[in-house]
Amino acid sequence: MKTKTQNKNSAFEKFSSAVCKATGSTPAFIIAFLIVVVWAVSGPFFDYSETWQLVINTGTTIITFLMVFLIQKAQNKDSLAIQLKLNELVASSEFSSNSLVDIESMTEEEMEIVQKYYRRLSELAKKDETIRTSHSIAEAQEQHSRKNKNRTENKIPNKPKSKTAKKPNSTTTSKTAKK
Repeated sequence: MKTKTQNKNSAFEKFSSAVCKATGSTPAFIIAFLIVVVWAVSGPFFDYSETWQLVINTGTTIITFLMVFLIQKAQNKDSLAIQLKLNELVASSEFSSNSLVDIESMTEEEMEIVQKYYRRLSELAKKDETIRTSHSIAEAQEQHSRKNKNRTENKIPNKPKSKTAKKPNSTTTSKTAKK
């Protein structure tokens, strides 16, 4: 059930989003530019008085002051929406680490620790043939070790097999020659 406060917040959110979209548009920039041009051209008519200067200074200060809060409100909402979408992606993937779902609530020091893990993951991923082969630090290390083990096992037996294939022939030949 919505309360009056929620409806007011909703109206303010709608207003801040609409103002941010409008002020970020090309027509808004053109209008602002034209206001500055009109103000500059009108300078000689007002003898570049203090009042003339005060008009642009006061107008820009008030607009800037209010826009800071409107833009911040819109960015907070957008940031929360992005975080929720990312959390959903992380939580829904069976291959991702769920420890990242609420990472924005960690301290900066905790985030730096996580960043170190991802640097290590990046180092391991660079050693892999494709970027789709690992998805967590532990699994990446295990998978990398397994790959290296498989590579070394595949390389070592191949060489002896080719040598052993020649040796039985030579051994068989030498045994046959002795008989």
